[in-house]
Amino acid sequence: MIEINIAGKKIGANHLPFVVAEMSGNHNQSLEVALEIVDAVAKVGAHALKLQTYTADTMTLDIHEGDFYIDTPNSLWHGKSLYQLYQQAYTPWEWHKPIFDRCKERGIICFSTPFDATAVDFLEFLDVPCYKIASFENTDLPLIRKVASTGKPMIISTGMATVSELDETVRTARESGCQDLILLKCTSTYPATPKDSNLLTIPHLRDLFNVQVGLSDHSMGIGVAVASVALGATFIEKHFTLRRADGGVDSAFSMEPEEMQQLVLETEKAWQAMGNINYGATEAEKASLNFRRSLYVAQDMKAGDIFTSENLRAIRPGLGLSPKYYELLLGNSVKYDVNAGQPVTWDIIL
Repeated sequence: MIEINIAGKKIGANHLPFVVAEMSGNHNQSLEVALEIVDAVAKVGAHALKLQTYTADTMTLDIHEGDFYIDTPNSLWHGKSLYQLYQQAYTPWEWHKPIFDRCKERGIICFSTPFDATAVDFLEFLDVPCYKIASFENTDLPLIRKVASTGKPMIISTGMATVSELDETVRTARESGCQDLILLKCTSTYPATPKDSNLLTIPHLRDLFNVQVGLSDHSMGIGVAVASVALGATFIEKHFTLRRADGGVDSAFSMEPEEMQQLVLETEKAWQAMGNINYGATEAEKASLNFRRSLYVAQDMKAGDIFTSENLRAIRPGLGLSPKYYELLLGNSVKYDVNAGQPVTWDIIL
């Protein structure tokens, strides 16, 4: 699998998982908070910050009833219209450059999710290094074509998409100029549950479309994300907030700094643990071979004495013959006097 380079950071199986903090609307309409989020993301060791680039008017219509009203009882956004939700959640476009600049100062990558053609044009003006396509837009082929035509790496969340829809999306992206593509397993519920995460889809996506794969995770905690690494995820995205108690449109399923730091550390451990297919003692294990069981003389024996179950034992340490020779040696005699505690070797057998 060919690795992908985003702003000098390589993404692939031979590199640490690329961890992205999604700001979304957790700045609560404060640029100061947005910049604090950048600082916190850099401090905990995440590799990138992701924004969302839209306005309420580019997302929906200013209608507050019917199809445009969120009346799902269990929704985090129940009681709002779509327009009100996006007004609350959007990141003002004039904030993008200060946020991009702060990310550069802090040594992390900044990119965004555009939701229409005007957002792509704006992000191109800012020279964004890559683009993310949200799950709800993964069937918006005109948007896919627009983003792919930039020639920059694309990360596409696959939430809700069927295999045929994804095939159409991937073909469209590739035919329109995208050469570097990452597909993210995503469950489009907020929050998502581990039960609904279906991580076995990750290696299937990788093999089916010959792409780098990852996870856009809306579950609580880090368990799902860590598990995804073992299944081949090279890119992990989680929503991020300074404090869930501060509220915000996505705060309920967003990670706080300490949790994001644990995510970075534990996904690195999971990646390290993958290693290679290996049998036998590793270099680190070789000293432990001495703690295997092996055959030892258990009682003092005179030359000519016969091995019995009383004077021949399979015990630790492992400096004698393997226990697999135990039955073979019973009834055989020793060449010379041997003391209890001597490892059994072939040269003492008569």
